Amino acid sequence: MAERSKRYNRAKEKSSRTERYEVTEALRRLKEFDGAKFDETVELAVKLGVDPRKSDQMVRGAFSLPKGTGKELRVIAFADGEQAEAALRAGAVEAGGEELVKKVADGWLEFDVAIAAPQMMRMIARLGRVLGPKGLMPSPKSGTVTEDLAKAVSEFKAGKIEYRCDSGGNVHVPVGKLSFVPEDLQENVEAFLDHLRANRPSGAKGAFVQRAFVCTTMGPSVRLAVS
Repeated sequence: MAERSKRYNRAKEKSSRTERYEVTEALRRLKEFDGAKFDETVELAVKLGVDPRKSDQMVRGAFSLPKGTGKELRVIAFADGEQAEAALRAGAVEAGGEELVKKVADGWLEFDVAIAAPQMMRMIARLGRVLGPKGLMPSPKSGTVTEDLAKAVSEFKAGKIEYRCDSGGNVHVPVGKLSFVPEDLQENVEAFLDHLRANRPSGAKGAFVQRAFVCTTMGPSVRLAVS
């Protein structure tokens, strides 16, 4: 394991993995840590009481953070004709059908989100091995397969995020930049937690949101008082 930096260790001395803090206090503590030389991303990690191996307990979706992420995402759209043109007008960096599929299959991955018109799914199915492991394969559940490509492009560019629990039932999402005012970060964190609770899968048993932490790109985590 790589040795942690002195800055990280100084920050860790000010934090506790067991003590729980209200969102406002947790975010205040993050801002007190010695910052990196760039505007770090603030991340939220949530441990859910689910077994992702069971279809009725899988947690996956997309959510528009009320204050955005602080990063403009590069969005591409698999579409033809007017839909492709609409996606480009909305801000997609690339839009197209077979030619875009071939470009991605040949190794081009300079984008953060891929959106597709429903009729394109058969064509892009062969990209599963390329996009799947990177979490970029369009899916109806994540809002990236849609007839309204222009709206989807605009939403993802403005701060809509995709999320999916991993094999341990953990969800990790960005909730803004450290330079955000605390009130904006708090609104994003609380809005996403409320969204998760509202979309509790039918098969989940017992406590759903079991633990939650916030951290920065280069800093230690702070535990939230959530349930």
